[in-house]
Amino acid sequence: MVKSSKIKIGILITSDRASKGKYKDTSGKVIDELLKSYIESPFTTIYRLVPDVQKTIEKTLEILCDCDRCSLVVTSGGTGPAKRDVTPEATKKVCSKILPGFGEAMRAVSIKKVPTAILSRQTAGIRSQSLIINLPGSPKAIEECLETIFSAIPDCLDLIGAPEIQCTKKIKNAYRHKNKNPVAATEP
Repeated sequence: MVKSSKIKIGILITSDRASKGKYKDTSGKVIDELLKSYIESPFTTIYRLVPDVQKTIEKTLEILCDCDRCSLVVTSGGTGPAKRDVTPEATKKVCSKILPGFGEAMRAVSIKKVPTAILSRQTAGIRSQSLIINLPGSPKAIEECLETIFSAIPDCLDLIGAPEIQCTKKIKNAYRHKNKNPVAATEP
């Protein structure tokens, strides 16, 4: 695990219309506000808004993870069944490991609110020391989903060697392995 006060979090919004200025993105602001209410550790956010183009999303994810060194990259949009919804495909393409439990948990909470949540394809994955999580596009769904999964994020970041984040009291059930460096514990 890497200790650092330089925690960076990427917020990537995928939307053809918002990227063309046809409407103002509100999802990015919602994500930023939620993260500030969940994370006690100092962090900076890097915001990107791109169209629903798989190669563009892939390249942006690569830059946020590899160049900007974001420990966490949270995306919003492009997770539905429409032809232009390609965020999960881009995420899977750039990740070495996929963590389907994040998507399963988000759909489980969303289906209680709206029956069409079953159409959502959110997922998550690991790229080096970065965790990428795909959230839905609706601000209300973002809030419900991020609240549901956030308690697993600090431990996941610990396990992949990302900088440690401390949660606010709002995240009451954040789980952490007792051994914060499981790789070292298994080495001879």
